[in-house]
Amino acid sequence: MLDLAMRTSSFPLSILDLAPVASGSTAGDALRNSIELARLAERLGYRRHWVAEHHNMPGIASSAPAVLMAHLASATSTIRIGSGGVMLPNHAPLVVAEQFGMLEAIHPGRIDLGIGRAPGTDPLTARALRRTANLSADDFPEELGSLLAFFQGSFPNDHPYSRIRAVPGLGHRPQVWLLGSSDYSAQMAGLLGMPFSFAHHFSAANTLPAAAVYREHFRPGPDGAPHALDAPYLMLGVAVICAETDEEAQWLAGSWGLAFSQLRSGRPGVLPSPEEAAAYVYSPQERAIADSWMATSIVGSPETVRLALSELVAATGADELMVTTMVHGHRERLRSYELVSELTDIVAPAPVAR
Repeated sequence: MLDLAMRTSSFPLSILDLAPVASGSTAGDALRNSIELARLAERLGYRRHWVAEHHNMPGIASSAPAVLMAHLASATSTIRIGSGGVMLPNHAPLVVAEQFGMLEAIHPGRIDLGIGRAPGTDPLTARALRRTANLSADDFPEELGSLLAFFQGSFPNDHPYSRIRAVPGLGHRPQVWLLGSSDYSAQMAGLLGMPFSFAHHFSAANTLPAAAVYREHFRPGPDGAPHALDAPYLMLGVAVICAETDEEAQWLAGSWGLAFSQLRSGRPGVLPSPEEAAAYVYSPQERAIADSWMATSIVGSPETVRLALSELVAATGADELMVTTMVHGHRERLRSYELVSELTDIVAPAPVAR
């Protein structure tokens, strides 16, 4: 069975990195910032550093998780590096097994493969990625089954893929997680006995129902499977912006509110500065989008953030939190993660899942 991590005296915290491209900077700057953040995260004691997959979004540079992960893993030595996630409709399962098997072979015991069932982009871009109009989220169970079978070498003898060997996927298995923002993903993760990472940061209304569904449907995974657990393990993705004071954190958060509003309005762009956000004249619809988004984010001083995270963990029974922070200034983003890493007494550690 998987040993998800050694527990420490503090509640387990991890990082979800979108490699934000801020106004006045480039995608190259954003990716170099991610490497610096991963090194800092390791020094601060964060458990994992995951990178997201997004496409056709000018403000997010993490379009190729496996490529970025290779750089992050080479720049660090102990922190787990993972995908949050690989959006399986965009990729052939064999390619994913080969890529992540290679990462695990080079960095044994440090690679996480978080799998999502949505394309993470618009329909046209999704078609350009996979070059087919036929594959959709409805095909996810079959695609996931193929991916796991490539890692395990477990295709039946009469399966057309039974003679294919994922090299070096077979024998070099990362920890496999299922990602989701709905009851569907929660139920599947439970039935497969997989660790589950829920996107509380953009689906907060579904967090409690999904957590309950996951635990209700959990079945221990078979020994030897790349995802095997004998008890449920729930990680929540949560948007956090932490600064020395509530006022400073709210000022920094203006960038993310405006960026999300523009994204939802069909005008994605780079991450604006707080000054640009403060000067922007919102339409009523844009303001409603921004306010709704920020209402599910945790923004404030260390004590404000600590209390909010404690309440979230108490309400959900989460085993781990994955923090994502989107602010314009790289120094301010690093400082937010520093402050969050210093929080104590979020909750008592839960029993380790093995």
